[in-house]
Amino acid sequence: MSTASDDLPTHVRSAFGVRDVAPVRVRVAGMPAWVCDDVLIRPVTDTALASWSARVLDTLEVDGVRVARPLRSSDGRWVISGYRAGEYLGGREEPRYGAMVATSLRLHAATASVRRPRLLDDRDDLVARADAAAWGERTITLDPGTGGALFGELARYRRKLKLASQVVHGDLFGTVLFDGGAPPVVLDLMPFWRPVEWAAAVIVVDALAWGGAPPALVGEWSHLDEWPQALLRALLFRLALHAQHPSASTESLRGLETAAELVAERL
Repeated sequence: MSTASDDLPTHVRSAFGVRDVAPVRVRVAGMPAWVCDDVLIRPVTDTALASWSARVLDTLEVDGVRVARPLRSSDGRWVISGYRAGEYLGGREEPRYGAMVATSLRLHAATASVRRPRLLDDRDDLVARADAAAWGERTITLDPGTGGALFGELARYRRKLKLASQVVHGDLFGTVLFDGGAPPVVLDLMPFWRPVEWAAAVIVVDALAWGGAPPALVGEWSHLDEWPQALLRALLFRLALHAQHPSASTESLRGLETAAELVAERL
């Protein structure tokens, strides 16, 4: 940690009621943030998305999970000049991948009644295109050398799924925080309208590709419905995202290739 009050605008601290608190700069879920006593302030790139997430998490109760409650500014807004605030509950990133999946399942039991956000209708970024391509809903151009060729090979194994879609957090890997034996912490909600099993599978694919997780992790959640196909779509999603990304390379693809070998064994 390091103090860096100059990096966080004074008017933002004032808006969230911590003007006289010296902020401490930290990294949370891989991104810069500032701790001001018991308040965590983080930058946002999408105001509409951050506001929607805050509205949902404001009242969401999740069994066995601590939800970092968002804080409104002095004028009632969730986002001020590109920053949001919430409770600082502590915790850190740890390679507790089974616990991440369990957290995902608990979180999504709670979001089952959340209505599909309209902001998903207008979304057209790399993530949205990769998601649609993974489910065969859209055809996009992918770089063969950074995942496109592997995507084409694996897409042939897609089968129709009989799983219900709902609001799920599609990017929980690395964003669930742990603090000893305390319940894990969820900071926000990155919405997708997909099955609960898919969201769990994304965590597993990410852990295998980039987290150094043991190969056995791929089978630990095989009791979930349609698990092989959920894994396949999670892998296709990550491959499609990687193959579109401007900074992708054959070297950065290697983790996904490792995950692909393990997933392919179950198809």
